[in-house]
Amino acid sequence: MKYFTTLLLVITFLGCKQEKETMSTEQTFYVGTYTKKDSKGIYKYSLSKEGKLSEIGLQATVVNPTFLVKSKDKKTLFAVGETDKNGVGFVRSFKIEKDSLTQVSKEKTGGAGPCFVGINDDNYIVTANYRAGTVGLLKTDTNGKLSNLLDVQQHFGKGTTERQKAPHAHSAWFHPTKKELISVDLGTNELWFSKIENDKLTLTAQQKLAMPKGSGPRHLTFHPNKKWIFVLNELANTVSLVKENNGKYFVESTITTLPNDFTEFSKAADIHITKDGLFLYASNRGHESIAIFEVNTADGSLKTVGYENVRGEHPRNFSLSPNEDFLVVANQDTDNIISFKRDEKTGKLIFVDEIKAPIPVCILF
Repeated sequence: MKYFTTLLLVITFLGCKQEKETMSTEQTFYVGTYTKKDSKGIYKYSLSKEGKLSEIGLQATVVNPTFLVKSKDKKTLFAVGETDKNGVGFVRSFKIEKDSLTQVSKEKTGGAGPCFVGINDDNYIVTANYRAGTVGLLKTDTNGKLSNLLDVQQHFGKGTTERQKAPHAHSAWFHPTKKELISVDLGTNELWFSKIENDKLTLTAQQKLAMPKGSGPRHLTFHPNKKWIFVLNELANTVSLVKENNGKYFVESTITTLPNDFTEFSKAADIHITKDGLFLYASNRGHESIAIFEVNTADGSLKTVGYENVRGEHPRNFSLSPNEDFLVVANQDTDNIISFKRDEKTGKLIFVDEIKAPIPVCILF
């Protein structure tokens, strides 16, 4: 009897250990969508240790949750609803449950067409409202409840292209080391620099930085050295390297995200850099690819490594998995999500798996 009891304990231990290891190697992510056709809101998927994709299911029913972000403690998810009804947009907070998202609060974003939401270590929430050309400021408590709208920063000005006749705030990013917010406006063709004072957004001394003519800046990413900023320009299909000299930002260089022989219409969408700062990725809608760049660690300049076809259309958003072994792409117009294995030495991508998803536009691990 003692023998069988010991054997049972050993089997139980090994079983629990194996289950724990299996759970630790599987990574889950949320998918924001446009709620047209078959989509109903925010979905959840899993990524296996081999890069295989599987659907977990609908987590929250909400209209057009096109951009998502998590709180720093990973207990709350925030989603903007990209709507234009009566010139009002909304941001919602959800408590993250095992198999669902439970709505905690809903507040105005400060304008129509919210397309981005971000959060900092002080639990300030910012929204970028594309159609209104505004950036909204809110705050969240430790339970995920949003405050009322604290402030709205109205952008002004215009660029030189057809899509730049008015301000179009596309994203807003908290600087990793400075108490500063960098707002990216595709319409005015500028980066806007602000600080938060007494729950208000106040422009810094520099105020703005003009990007190369007709660029249409959309998103950005910070190099891990926290000194360099890579700005993705949607309209020009380029990436600009922004640096700082004596406390003032400037554009040092710009590189295309497209092959030199590609002449058809395309527009850039998303940008991410690896934690080691060695490789940078950008998505092209039209060329239908992920552009791969090697980063010169001495000066931040980019060298084109190549392009990987996304096996779909309109790669609106993509994300590196937490361990950066994989890159996952949301193809908006072909209702599919693609996973690629990433070569950490070359930066190149190898196709692994594909899964159907209803109008996916945001990937959040």
